[in-house]
Amino acid sequence: MNLREMFRERADQPDSAYAWLRLSIAVLIGTIGGVGMWSVPVALPAVQADFGVDRAAASLPYTLTMVGFAVSGVGLGRLVDRFGISIPLAAGAAAIGIGYIAASFAPNIYIYAIVQGVLVGGGSAAFFGPLMTDISMWFVRRRGMAVAICASGNYIAGAIWPKPLDYAIAMNGWRPTHVVVGLICLATLLPVALLMRRRPPAAGAVGMPIPGFKPRALGLSPNALTGILCVAGVACCVAMAMPQVHIVAYCGDLGYGVARGAEMLSLMLGFGIVSRLASGFIADKIGGVGTLLLGSTLQGVALVLYFFFDGMMSLYVISALFGLFQGGIVPSYAIIVREYFSPKEAGVRLGVVLMATLFGMALGGLMSGAIFDLTGSYRAAFANGIAFNLLNVAIAVWLLTKPGRFQRTLARA
Repeated sequence: MNLREMFRERADQPDSAYAWLRLSIAVLIGTIGGVGMWSVPVALPAVQADFGVDRAAASLPYTLTMVGFAVSGVGLGRLVDRFGISIPLAAGAAAIGIGYIAASFAPNIYIYAIVQGVLVGGGSAAFFGPLMTDISMWFVRRRGMAVAICASGNYIAGAIWPKPLDYAIAMNGWRPTHVVVGLICLATLLPVALLMRRRPPAAGAVGMPIPGFKPRALGLSPNALTGILCVAGVACCVAMAMPQVHIVAYCGDLGYGVARGAEMLSLMLGFGIVSRLASGFIADKIGGVGTLLLGSTLQGVALVLYFFFDGMMSLYVISALFGLFQGGIVPSYAIIVREYFSPKEAGVRLGVVLMATLFGMALGGLMSGAIFDLTGSYRAAFANGIAFNLLNVAIAVWLLTKPGRFQRTLARA
C-alpha cells in the first residue's frame, strides 16, 4: 500500500494503516516539541551563573514551565475534544517558538521564568497529552501500545536534545541557543501540524458511542476518581522530578561536570523510551492501573539506589535503570482515563490528570532545589522523593482492590 492509498482509507477504520502513519507523525511532533520540557535542566547551571541566583531561584523557570504545561494542557484537551488536534498543535508551535526567542532577551530570572512558563510551558503542552488523546481515538486492539509509542516522542526528545543543547550553550551561551531552538520549532512544527487535520474515526469520535463501552465504576464518581488520579499523579512526579530536574546540577556539585550530567539525562530518557514501549505492551495485558503500580514500584527502587550510591559509574547505571523503570508511569494515566471514562470527555479528563502530574514535576523540582539550599546536599531531596513515591504506590494498590477492576472497557474486535 502506497502513501496515497493510506491517506484515502476510510476515516472510520481504527487500527488502520493510516492510524499507524498518523502515530509516526505524532512521534515526530513530540520529539521536536518535547524540547520545551528538557531544555531548562540543561540550561540551569548557565542560567544560574548568568543571573547570579541560588539553586532554588534557578529552579523556578522549570517550575513555571511545568505549571504552564499543566494549566495549558486542560484547555488544549478541551479544544481537542471539540475541534480535533490540528488547531492545538499549531497554537503550541507558535507559542513555543516565540517563547524561546523572547526568553533569550530576559533581563532577570523572574522574567525568564514567566516567559518559560506562559509561552514555552504552555505551548509544549500541545505535544504531549493532546497528542495521546488523539492517538487513543485511532486504536482499539493496540491502544496501549499506540499511546505508549506516542508518549515516547517526549522521551526521544529528552534523549536527543540535551547533548546538542549542552554543546551549543557551552560554545555560544544559553541566549543564542534559545533563539535557534525557537526558530527550529517555528520552521518545523507549524507545517507538520497541518498533516494532523483529519478527525478521529467515528467509533472514537467525540460524543459517539463505542460498541461495548462500559466505564468501570469502582464505586467512585467520575470526579472522585479523577481527584484520586490527580493525587497519584502529583505524588509520582514529585519523586520523578528529583533526578530528571537536578541530575545535571547534581553531577556538577559532585565534581563530575555538567556535561556528564547531561549525558546521564540523555541516558535516562533514552531508556525511558524502552520503558514506554514495554509499558504499552504490558498495559494491553494487565490494564492501566496495574502498569502504574509496576512502574511506580520500580521507580521507588531506583530512587533508593540514588540515595545510597553517588559514584560516577554508579550514577550512569542508576540513571539508566531509573529511565527503564519510570518511563511508563505517565502514559499509564492515559490508558486509565480511556478505560474508566467516556471518550467524549477523554481529552479534558486526561488534561486534568496530566496537569496534576506536571504540578508534581514542578513541585518536585522546586522542593529539591529548596532542600538542597537548606541542607547543602541532595541526599534529603532523594529521601523526599522516596516518600512521595510510596504514596503513589499506596494509591495504585488501593485502586486495584476496588470492585469492577476486571471489567473490559471495550469490546475486543
